[in-house]
Amino acid sequence: MSEIIVGPTESFDSALRRFMKKVQLEGVLSEAKRRQSYEKPSDRLRREKARTIRKLMKKRIRAEARSASRR
Repeated sequence: MSEIIVGPTESFDSALRRFMKKVQLEGVLSEAKRRQSYEKPSDRLRREKARTIRKLMKKRIRAEARSASRR
């Protein structure tokens, strides 16, 4: 459960902003979205594998760009 302590002179907007940032850092919303519907284990593995491949491709592109700029 995420909670923040609101100061006596703190505005509602700044307290809401701090709360939303804390919720996002703790991953509450992404966890709720993930659990919204059942995901088969095979689908989960497929999604994670695709994520890993995208991550590696981005890393490779950055490395190639770095090496090209050094030439």
